[in-house]
This record gives sequence, C-alpha cells and structure tokens, in this order.
Amino acid sequence: MLSVAVFVIALAVIISEKVHRALVAIAGAVLLIALHVIPFDTAMGHLDLNTLGVLFGMMLFVAVVKLSGIFEYMAVKCAHAAKGSPWKIMMLFVLLTAVFSAFLDNVTTVLLMGPVTLTLCKLLRVNPVPFFIAEILASNIGGTATLIGDPPNIMIGSAAGFEFADFIVYDAPVVLVILALLLVAFYFMYGRKMHADAEATAEVMDLAPADYIKDRRLLRISVGMMVLVVAGFMLHGALGLESSVIALGAAAIILLVSRESIEHALSQVEWTTLAFFAGLFVIVGAMTETGVIGMLAQWLIDLTGGDVFLTMLVLVFASAVVSAFLDNIPFVATMIPILLSMEASGMDVAPLWWAVSLGACLGGNGSLIGASANVVLSDISKKNGYEITFVQFLKVGFPIMLGSVAVAAVYLMLRFPA
Repeated sequence: MLSVAVFVIALAVIISEKVHRALVAIAGAVLLIALHVIPFDTAMGHLDLNTLGVLFGMMLFVAVVKLSGIFEYMAVKCAHAAKGSPWKIMMLFVLLTAVFSAFLDNVTTVLLMGPVTLTLCKLLRVNPVPFFIAEILASNIGGTATLIGDPPNIMIGSAAGFEFADFIVYDAPVVLVILALLLVAFYFMYGRKMHADAEATAEVMDLAPADYIKDRRLLRISVGMMVLVVAGFMLHGALGLESSVIALGAAAIILLVSRESIEHALSQVEWTTLAFFAGLFVIVGAMTETGVIGMLAQWLIDLTGGDVFLTMLVLVFASAVVSAFLDNIPFVATMIPILLSMEASGMDVAPLWWAVSLGACLGGNGSLIGASANVVLSDISKKNGYEITFVQFLKVGFPIMLGSVAVAAVYLMLRFPA
C-alpha cells in the first residue's frame, strides 16, 4: 500500500507541474527507503545503469559536437536546397529533425532546430508556429525508430536485451511510413498556404552555410565520431558491449581528441533528467519488490485471457493515450517489470515490447505535455512572441497521434499475426 501510495502521489505531483519532476522522484525514492518499504541495497539494484549510462554518454557527446556548428550548418544548407520555399523548408526541416532525433536526444534536437527555424521564418516573414508543431511531431516520430532515439526505447532495449539493429528492423519501417503520412497531412494543412515574397527568399538564399561553422577541426572530428557511434550502436551486440559502454566511450574519445573542456561538457548535461530516472527506478522497484507489479501483470493477463495478439493491441493504444497526457517515462518504467513478470509466467512477450515502444513514443504527440521536447520547443516559441496553446496543439497533435498509432497497430498485426 505504501509503495502504491508513493507512486500515485508522485505521479499526481509530476502531472501538476507544481514541483520539478526530478525532485519528486528523488523525494519518493528516499521516502520509500526511509520507511523500509525497500532496503537501500535492493533499491540501488533497481537502478538501470545501462539506461543512465547511455543518456549521460550521449549528453556529453552532443555537448561537444554542437560546438562545431554542424547542426546550424545543415539547417541553412536545407534552406538553400529548398531555394527559400517555405513549404520545402518545412519538409526538409521535418526530415532533418526526425533524423537528428533518431540518433540524439529529442530535447537536444529541438533546442538546436528551434533558433534556426525562428531565424529563417523571420527572414521569410512567415508564421513559425506550424514549423514548430511539425518539428515537435517529427522529433517524437523520428525518436521512435532507434534504440537511442527516445528514453523509453533505451529503457526497453536494456530490459528486454534488444540491440540497436532490433529497433531498426522492428520500429524503423513503420516510422518511415508514418513520417511520409505526416508530410502529406502537413502539406494539406499548411503547405499549400505558405508563400514568401521574392525579397524574403533572396535574404534566405544570401545566408552562407559556412558562416555557421564555428570550428572546422571539431566539425571533421564530429562527423567521423558520429559515423563511429552509429556503427558502434549497431554492432554492440556482436562486440559483446552494452550500449552504455558505446555512449560513454564515444564521449570520452571525442573529449580527448577534440581537447574541449570537460567542465563545459559536464555543465551541458541534463542532470535533472538523470536524477528523475534514478528516483523513478527506485519507486517502480519498490512496487516490484512488494508484489504490486506481479499483481498488475496477472490482471492484464486475466483481462485479455493471456492472448498475446489482443494484449498487443490493447498495449499499443493504451500506451499512446496514457503517454499523450502523462510522461511516457514513468509509464514505460511501470510496464517493464509487468512485461518481465508476464514473460516469467511463460507468455511470449516479444510483440508486447514493440507495442509499448511504438505506443509510448508516438503517444508523446498527443498533447503539448506528452513529451519533454513538446514543452521545450513551445517555450522557445512563446518566448519569441508566438504562443502555442495547449488546445491549439491538441487539435493538430491528437488526431495525428491517433492516426500514427492506428498505422502502428496495423503494422503490428501484419508483423505479429494472431
């Protein structure tokens, strides 16, 4: 009862956004240990060090890479490739955001894309809000495609023992379809109405991509290291290395080779995110140790009669709807031990992992609070005089989210037939 009470109260406070979620998670974890609901040593055993290691390593890596100016350079190159056309720029920015989000943290991606988008929209004299909404949706869709694209996937990969290649094989195909459908939807919603006069277009074409490169030596190192990082993640299973070792190794190598300041890199790490994860793992671990998770797993089995196909469909839609209004990280953290418990009972849970992965990641597009990237980019927009309201985003994001999840459900039914 205590473990459930702490979890429910923590979730309610996180939703209210009255207290920072990292503080809530830490306080909840400490309270459970102090009340002897879970012993300290057992609590530490529930920390998923692989997930924390991947996040920490990639945060350090990106902190160094972005100093080269490579992200701004690629954005301006896209504007040139689009010849200053607002719709073509939006289309290329959606694709660029999706690709970045597949290999970087979603929040990092939108923080890099936001300022460049704003600059180009001001030059073109067009409203940046449709661009921001499109980039939010693209970041969550793109992040679904890989092991490191979205925190839920990192957590699922670590718990289920999936490799980078597994996410490419199972998640990436449907992500490509959903991304194509997103572009079609945005063309009819915004693309046909976007126009820029000749003077504004000329200003964009006058931008020199080379001016955005801050350090050419670091740029060359960054490109080489990014290739090696992707290769490392794809081969980490064959190499017998955890994905966290690849991420931390990449961070260490680029810091050594580039000779950038470790103090600066560490200052760019989102320590509150890491603290939130650590506290959350302990809170969910307490529910596992007290038997709550096992009870929930049995309830889900009883609800669906143990039918894997039916459970898969229930999970993909439930994961999406819940993740649209709650942070998908607590949801996935709760689902992982449930699926592990179902697996221990002899149930084939392989399709269920992919249902949770697709549902939780795509569900982030359902509302403005569905994912951290949504909040960050909407804040950037608001600070620059272009507010994206909750209802405004809901009208666009929720129908697209439902459509995306419906496509994902059809894909899962074809991939894992009854």
